[in-house]
Amino acid sequence: MENNLGRRGFLRLSGTAALTASLGSALTACGSADKKTSSAKPGRTVRLGFIALTDCAPLVMAKELGYFAERDLNVELIKQASWPATRDNLLNGQIDAAHALFSLPLSVASKIAGKGSTDLKIAMVLNNNGQAITLKKDFADAGYADLGAARALLEKKSPTLAMTFPGGTHDTWLRYWLKATKADLSNVKIVPIPPPQMVANMKVGNMDGYCVGEPWNAVAVQQDIGFTHITTQDIWQHHPEKALVAGAKFAAEKKDVLADVMGAVLKAAKWLDDLDNRKKAATTIGAAKYIKAPAKDIEGRLLGSYELGADLGTKKFSGDQMMFFRDGQTSAPRRGHAIWFLSQYERFGLLKEAPPYTKIADEIILRDLYEEVAAKEGIDVPGDDMSPFHVKLDSTMFDPKKPAEEAKRL
Repeated sequence: MENNLGRRGFLRLSGTAALTASLGSALTACGSADKKTSSAKPGRTVRLGFIALTDCAPLVMAKELGYFAERDLNVELIKQASWPATRDNLLNGQIDAAHALFSLPLSVASKIAGKGSTDLKIAMVLNNNGQAITLKKDFADAGYADLGAARALLEKKSPTLAMTFPGGTHDTWLRYWLKATKADLSNVKIVPIPPPQMVANMKVGNMDGYCVGEPWNAVAVQQDIGFTHITTQDIWQHHPEKALVAGAKFAAEKKDVLADVMGAVLKAAKWLDDLDNRKKAATTIGAAKYIKAPAKDIEGRLLGSYELGADLGTKKFSGDQMMFFRDGQTSAPRRGHAIWFLSQYERFGLLKEAPPYTKIADEIILRDLYEEVAAKEGIDVPGDDMSPFHVKLDSTMFDPKKPAEEAKRL
């Protein structure tokens, strides 16, 4: 398996540290401050970044429903060009916090896509599930979630596959699936592409498949250029996906403000898990200033109905499509989940030696702050921070207290 950035001319290459977009071009404000927040107290202004993905919904709906304003927060939502831009804007203080890949701070801390800083903090999880691996139509013989058929295809075609950020969640789901196929991966190439650029790049033949969040898997089906091969809830049901990631300075100096942001986002997450609200959510987040995609391409998968493409029919999910709250099960950040990602980095060969698992997880996961906020909001916190858990695709139990066993697993 090979990481390759130069074989073909990609429409946009900004997925690695070396290809970071400039700060100026990365910041696109989504309108002026909400009029309801004009009386916000000094020091209560917050700049939140997001990427054009369906799972930015908790931040968007918290603003659009007035949940930030009712806590005297003047929140500006700022669209980011890529995950590297999000990382840099958080580290430089251009934004205070962001909708970001759960494992982005772990990738930075372990020096896969950063310099080893632990200054990016995970305050809470924004969603479970709702990502997928899309393959181009020519690969339809791989079918749906058929590891044997996928293995045959991977060894025959030598494909180029895309993800969104080295060490990010999409990179991890893609590599985990590749390992599970047990294919010879020596001729598989993996390249980074920003989420909103996936469909355009596959349309012109720059890659053969990708792993990304919605709606960009549904859009590939609607445009009849690809099909959904497997969803990430098929890999690990209820996995952590996006998180509210805060810069260290903001988290330390504006802890009360961050806590109120988290309270508002939790309220939005509850609202989003009422399926009767998801049609409205799809229309709201589909607007040009947010995702810029048709509501119909967002709504179906939010409700759990997946048109797969390539004559594979429709697959229904009930309770394990993209979820935002699940009675607090979604929102709590777990150190055990962070250690799982770090162990996968070592297992995939992205790290040559074991990282300081517990040290990184302890420094990045703001577990104490989350517990304070949850208590204030009357939300139960699950007591499974470091408990073993099951990964569905290859029926594996992971024990966060024994990461070396997972790291050496084939």
